Amino acid sequence: MNPIILLVEDAASDELLALRALERAHIANEVVVVRDGEEALDYLFGRNAYANRDLGVLPQLVLLDLNLPKIGGLDVLRAIRADSRTRLLPVVILTSSSEDRDVLDGYGLGANSYVVKPVDFVQFSDAVRQLGLYWLVLNHRIPMG
Repeated sequence: MNPIILLVEDAASDELLALRALERAHIANEVVVVRDGEEALDYLFGRNAYANRDLGVLPQLVLLDLNLPKIGGLDVLRAIRADSRTRLLPVVILTSSSEDRDVLDGYGLGANSYVVKPVDFVQFSDAVRQLGLYWLVLNHRIPMG
């Protein structure tokens, strides 16, 4: 089973670009897409629609947007870091916000990386490809279980 990437993204266009960029980079990992912060936490902690999910299988990487409906990205990150089951998950904030406050808060809450989404498709595609290659191929992941 290929490790999972959890993509937390509410914008359909950015979701499509990220999926296309990962595919073009030949990253064969399964990508689970959730579209708001509440759904992200439900997936990670096996609640509601994900109550029957195998909680022993965690994503290898979480790509987290900040501006999300229901529960914002920073609150999702706070919840991930507060739980012993998920506190070591690599979380890359992938957002359109370049505000200093968001960057400081993201790193302060334990983000592993903070990437501002380029507006240009080619640059966005390249950024996602590089993230995928680094976090899924080069980076030595934390042993789970």
